[in-house]
Amino acid sequence: MPARGIQHVDLCVRDVGRSLAFYLGILGPLGLEEDLRVPSYRGTEEVVYLRFGEQNLGLRPADGGEHTYYDAGIEHLAFEVERREEVDEAFERCRQLGARIHYPPEEDRDLDDYYAFFVFDPDGFRIEVFSAKAAGSAESRWTPRQP
Repeated sequence: MPARGIQHVDLCVRDVGRSLAFYLGILGPLGLEEDLRVPSYRGTEEVVYLRFGEQNLGLRPADGGEHTYYDAGIEHLAFEVERREEVDEAFERCRQLGARIHYPPEEDRDLDDYYAFFVFDPDGFRIEVFSAKAAGSAESRWTPRQP
């Protein structure tokens, strides 16, 4: 039986309210919305789940520390949108929020018909917003560019 996919990923963040404002500000107009709030298994904090399509991103308060890009942990999270214009619109919202941009929107060097930008969230997690060709039943979405 094939797997169904990844249903959710939780991030520990320094300030849940600030992270909520970031993610909803950038991706809210594209359908990201608060889904539910539940007590954590520890019973000491609440986890806020944001729904984007069929998946959820959980935000929970960190006990301390900082995320450092390319140390052990998540390298980046990618959010897929339908059209390139939506990538550009999300990028513009990042600029308006004063977010730290890693790469502006551009065509991928290695993949055909893949358009994306990268930004760091308030805790330093690298976030990608991209649009890519839709895959047919027999083709991969990840089509390397031909030399």
